[in-house]
Amino acid sequence: MNGRSTSAGRHGDSLAATVKLCLESDDELELGLQQVRGQEDPSMDKYWQRSEARLARKVRRLRRAELPLDTARLACYLIGKTLVHNLPGGTVSGRIVETEAYVVGDRAGHAYCGRTPRNGALYLERGHAYVYLIYGLHYLLNVTSERLGVGAGVLLRALEPLDGIALMRRGRGAVRLVDLARGPGRLTDALRIGSRHDGLDLCGGGPLWLGTARTPTGVIGRSERIGITKEAHRLLRFYEQGNPFVSGPNR
Repeated sequence: MNGRSTSAGRHGDSLAATVKLCLESDDELELGLQQVRGQEDPSMDKYWQRSEARLARKVRRLRRAELPLDTARLACYLIGKTLVHNLPGGTVSGRIVETEAYVVGDRAGHAYCGRTPRNGALYLERGHAYVYLIYGLHYLLNVTSERLGVGAGVLLRALEPLDGIALMRRGRGAVRLVDLARGPGRLTDALRIGSRHDGLDLCGGGPLWLGTARTPTGVIGRSERIGITKEAHRLLRFYEQGNPFVSGPNR
């Protein structure tokens, strides 16, 4: 394990903080709730109650200074935060409920063999987007996590949909709400994220940005990462325990 990596519990207090500020297009969530309520099983009742409560809550853009300057800590910190994309047709957003850290020197990370034209964005200052295509099918979104010139990042694996659910469905088709952004490829499909967002500043004034939490974060779990073979034993996956929108084991 990288010497700077820390446990989820050690940073738990800071991860539960929320700020009530400004986010547009809460009407999108209301519309989404009206369209898909009743299409899920009874176990989703708790989700509907929480979603309706969020209509009254606000978020603001995260400042770069708020992001931990450590990849594993950042992966943990981002659980419960908000990912927002302002699109021409409306705003889509979701709570980040699952991440994976790819730390400095990690053989499973894209920076392990050095900087290339393909992974250049990964070396930007923390808080930028590193987007790449996998298997020629799906784009994956990572958040850069170290100082300028140091390659490392946090993969966003799953979101709990908040705003623009109806708009997300246009990009994902007729899928269950719980599957709308559960998994890194589904996440980018739902939020319309692609190669054009590679290198974008997620703490700046652009259309794709990281926001504060809308609700307190639940208990954060930690496990091995999913679908890799190199350094697979490292406990660098973080997730909100018990959340149905998590893509992998969530207990």
